[in-house]
Amino acid sequence: MGSTLTTIGLPVALGIIMLGLGLSLTVGDFTRVAKHPRAVFIALACQLLLLPAICFGLVLAFKLPPVLAVGMMLLSASPGGPTANLYSHLFRGDVALNISLTAINSVIAVFTLPLITNLAIAFFMPGDTTLGLQLGKTIEVFNIVLAPVALGMLIRRWKPTFADRMDKPVRIASTVILIIVIAGAIVSNLEMLLANLGQLAIITVLFCLISLAVGFFVPRLFRVERRQAIASSFEIGVHNATLAIVIAQTVLGSMELSLPAAVYGVLMFFVALAFGFGLRAAYRGADAAEDAARAGVARPGAIA
Repeated sequence: MGSTLTTIGLPVALGIIMLGLGLSLTVGDFTRVAKHPRAVFIALACQLLLLPAICFGLVLAFKLPPVLAVGMMLLSASPGGPTANLYSHLFRGDVALNISLTAINSVIAVFTLPLITNLAIAFFMPGDTTLGLQLGKTIEVFNIVLAPVALGMLIRRWKPTFADRMDKPVRIASTVILIIVIAGAIVSNLEMLLANLGQLAIITVLFCLISLAVGFFVPRLFRVERRQAIASSFEIGVHNATLAIVIAQTVLGSMELSLPAAVYGVLMFFVALAFGFGLRAAYRGADAAEDAARAGVARPGAIA
């Protein structure tokens, strides 16, 4: 905390990421939910209610220090990141649903993220007056999350060709800046990160895996179509770790609070890839079973 690279670079990187999200959004992405209300409702219920409860249970089970516990809860309250759209595309999810969920989640998170974070601080760090998202800081969260998205949407509305042309450069720029900033933050706080890496690696990997599983199997339990369940899985399982890091470091002013999101932000890529390939392998068997069933050959025990 305190380096120019972190205090300026991180918000800039997040701003570019959220601007890029806005460049890909239209009003139709918000209204599209009417076509798949059940899938959207279930995904949002998992994201906003189930995941914070699961994260709270994990934090208690792992007996994390209070500041790291709050950092985990902050991460659980963060919406899905734009990377979720990429994973959904790679593993044949409903990308349009991903985009709609990301758009809606980003708006809702402005209200739910401060609420969950403040409740976590009150529970794990009672009496601490140095942290907390009061009205002024909540407005900062609003500006960090929604202002760049709104600007991107306005650019897309007024200059759609320009927005399409800028989509790839903005993605590349945000990725490069983010890698440089996170690398710099890790180097400058390496001792603190290494001291907490062991316990955070286990809980963040477990949380990511559970999030992905909840995002897929809960919608399937309610008979949501497979492609939509895949979209829901990555939307719920791939949190916007950058947002959590920025809020922890620049809004709340705590490097230690950002450690869970920093560890998660690296490991989630590998966990999400493994989960995606697992789904692909599982449904390759399911498709073979369906083909065999059509041919009159039963395959007991195949995944449905």
